[in-house]
Amino acid sequence: MLSMIGLIGGLVLLTVLVMRGMNLLIVAPLSALFVAVLNGVPLFPQFAGKDEVDFITGYMDGFAGFITSWYLMFLAGAIFGKVMEDSGAAESVSHWIVSKIGMKHAVLAVVLSCAVLTYGGVSLFVVAFAVYPMAVSLFKEADLPRRFIPAALAFGSTTFTMTSAGSPEIQNWIPIPYLGTNPYAGWEVSLITAIFMLIFGYWLLMKVIRRAVRKGEKFVGRDTDNNEIRSELPHPLLSLIPLLVVLIVAFVFHDSLAQSALILALTGGVIATWLLNRKYFRNFWEAVGEGTMGALIAIGNTAAVVGFGGVAKITPAFSSAVDFMTSIPGSPLIGGALSVMVIAGLTGSSSGGQTIALPILAPHYLDMGVNAEALHRTVSLSSGTLDSLPHGGYAVTTIRSIAGETHKDAYPAFGLITVVVPIVAVVLAVILFSLGVGV
Repeated sequence: MLSMIGLIGGLVLLTVLVMRGMNLLIVAPLSALFVAVLNGVPLFPQFAGKDEVDFITGYMDGFAGFITSWYLMFLAGAIFGKVMEDSGAAESVSHWIVSKIGMKHAVLAVVLSCAVLTYGGVSLFVVAFAVYPMAVSLFKEADLPRRFIPAALAFGSTTFTMTSAGSPEIQNWIPIPYLGTNPYAGWEVSLITAIFMLIFGYWLLMKVIRRAVRKGEKFVGRDTDNNEIRSELPHPLLSLIPLLVVLIVAFVFHDSLAQSALILALTGGVIATWLLNRKYFRNFWEAVGEGTMGALIAIGNTAAVVGFGGVAKITPAFSSAVDFMTSIPGSPLIGGALSVMVIAGLTGSSSGGQTIALPILAPHYLDMGVNAEALHRTVSLSSGTLDSLPHGGYAVTTIRSIAGETHKDAYPAFGLITVVVPIVAVVLAVILFSLGVGV
């Protein structure tokens, strides 16, 4: 009982402190320490027995493992976003989009830009870096409160694209070896849920933005914003080419290079931006430096939270929670959905929710005769729900590190779009599969 209080209490402590705007590099290890102490986890390697993981090792394995896997992608993504901003390419594209679809659709432009890149294979972390400068320009043009930018970025990246059939994101690929399916599993239901999330999510997002505007909220600039009024901008079609380079290179090399394709794609995007728009740069190397510092801050904050998940996973309470969630009676689709949701919430990771639950769930449910494609799609959709709680890695990176917002200001809309909307979509998917749609 005490161990479970420690696990849940640590998660609550982390969430509350994050929402209060405290430094994640301090808050995350302190919350993880709270979990470890109440679960009887040895604090130091010297106190751990054979085959026993201690607090320091558990936390640093999660922290360092994330940096090892993602640093170069964070670096390339942050530099790409900065050079797009410094060259005026992001501003040029935003002006062009507004002129074509109208100021009232500025939010939709941000959402669709993220969706195209995400469904094209670009990591959702990198998409946020790449699209953020354009999002700032669009929100400034439309005079919309900038605290909603993280929600717009996340909506296009983590909802109707990340977990849909055909998506190259890992959340759609992890179930394949466990269930013997393919990336297009349950595509009929996936298509319905994706359309639902797009329409319902956009309606909700615009509803909260319009409410804020009616209360007098406007776009507020910052000293760090690019406030220079340019007399000349690069052509919008030339400015779009670097984004297309990222999309095409990531798509072409995704199968052969896996996640490493993103490093190549983003580097290609930086080079394309320089070649096409080099005469418009204010200071190319200064932009590269600022992008590098931004990448270090972003990955440090995110890795701090991943380290918390690394400690949570080694506790007895976590094992008990996994055993309980994976043995829920009733429809296997409901049990699978709840299991992945809760584990993703505890670890702050959508991929973590799947990789922990599937080795247990898959053999058991397949032996019961559960339709593998239905389980694949349900599990994939479920992983993109509670992973976006305030302590989630993507939430922290997008809100705090990329957008420079506080959780207090930005998370209510962010959570509404990335947690509530996907949960409703999961319920819809389970109902459709239960009625025989796509199976």
